[in-house]
Formats: sequence, C-alpha cells, structure tokens
Amino acid sequence: MGERLHDKTALVTGSTSNIGRAIAEAFAAEGAHVIVSGRDRERAAQVVEGIRAAGGRADFLVADLDGSAEASRDLAERARRSLGGHIDILVNNAGIYPGSVTTATDEETFDRVYAVNVKAPFFLTAAVAPAMAEAGGGSIINLGSWVARLGIPVGALYSSTKGAMETLTRAWAAEFGPRGVRVNAISPGVILPHTTEGNEPHPGEIMMKGTPAGEVGSPDAIARAAVWLAGDEASFVHGSVVDVDGGRVGAAVIAA
Repeated sequence: MGERLHDKTALVTGSTSNIGRAIAEAFAAEGAHVIVSGRDRERAAQVVEGIRAAGGRADFLVADLDGSAEASRDLAERARRSLGGHIDILVNNAGIYPGSVTTATDEETFDRVYAVNVKAPFFLTAAVAPAMAEAGGGSIINLGSWVARLGIPVGALYSSTKGAMETLTRAWAAEFGPRGVRVNAISPGVILPHTTEGNEPHPGEIMMKGTPAGEVGSPDAIARAAVWLAGDEASFVHGSVVDVDGGRVGAAVIAA
C-alpha cells in the first residue's frame, strides 16, 4: 500500500470495469477511501472485494447517471455520507460509446450519449465542487479522449462529447481553481484491458501503428496518471489535458 493519497476520499464514476476500475484500485492502493459507482452490482462487488482483500478501503454505490441533475446530485450526496461527509477527489469517468457514423445516428441516441457523457458529469461537478471548495479544496479529473483532437471517420458523436469534456476542464479550472479545486483531464489513447485472442489484430492495435509507443495501452497507464493528478505532486497543475496515448496525437513515426 502506498501513501500518496493517504486519508483522501474519492468518487470514481463508471468504476466497475476497465479504466474506471483501474483508477479506483490505484487510488485505494495509495491510501484513499474509494466509492466505486456504476450500474452492475456483480462487477462492483468484485472490485470492492478485490480492493478490500488488498488492504484498501472501498464501498459501492449503485448509480445510473442518466444526465438528469437529480441523479447526479443524489450520487454526490450518497457518496458524501459514505465517505464521512466530504469528497476530496472526483473522477468523471462514466461514459458510453456508440460507434456509428453521423448519418446512422438517430436523435434518441444523440440525446442519450450527451446525457451520459456530458450532462451527467456537468451536474455531478456542480454538486461536488462547491462543497470541495468549502472544505478547503480538492481535485476533479475528467476523462477525455484522443479522438477529441484527431478526427476519425467513425464516432463523431462520441468524439464531440469528449471535446466538450476537455473544454469544460479548462472552464472549470478557471471557475473553481481560485477556490482551491484543481480541475484537469486525462486523454487516453487506445486502451485495451485484455490481450486480444486469435490471429487477427484488434482494430485498436492497427490504430497505434506509426505511433511512438507502437502498441495499445492498458487501463493501468491511465490509473497512474490519475493518481498523479489527484495527489499533491500535481498541486500546480490546473486546466491541463494530460495525453496518455502512446503519442497518438502528438507524434508520428515514419517507417522506412
């Protein structure tokens, strides 16, 4: 067990699997009391049990962040009660990804994706940040994406929601930073939680060809960045989007 987040409390949305789970586990391993939230009780139980078995502190709160202000406020209040009255760290990770192209996206899908990916974290931040400021400060970490800044032909809707979250990161840093609440974002590259089976390469692996890393990343890479942003080591970091993408948007390797 580490001490980088000793005695901190954290709420991580969408933390029953993949990146969210890795962040929750990493926070707990560094001493934080973590609220695991999501819709899947079975997967959540596995995450909480694993954290506790490793000596960490974690509890589960079921949450369906549908974009309504009520759902976000309800989760914030329940998390505060479970964490002893305050939240030091908020990670806005929950999101959905429909991979269809623009012409195949209907209005219902559009509204649902923006509700989960933008409205829910917007109102959750509104419910958490003021209390953080009153308690003396805190850290909010949003999840962006490399596709917010490098156009690809599929997924325009999802890309635009992540662009919105990166813009909100800068706006919230200006709004809440003077009151002691640091707001930053992580922009993951292609992240795969498990080794691809079979002979055919995963599409994500193809996307990482020609990058400095040359391969996909793991959820642990994002979790390590989140620990840094959440802790005192990043005390002078405000309004930044940290690319953890293997160089996908920033550099190209030209093969001979």
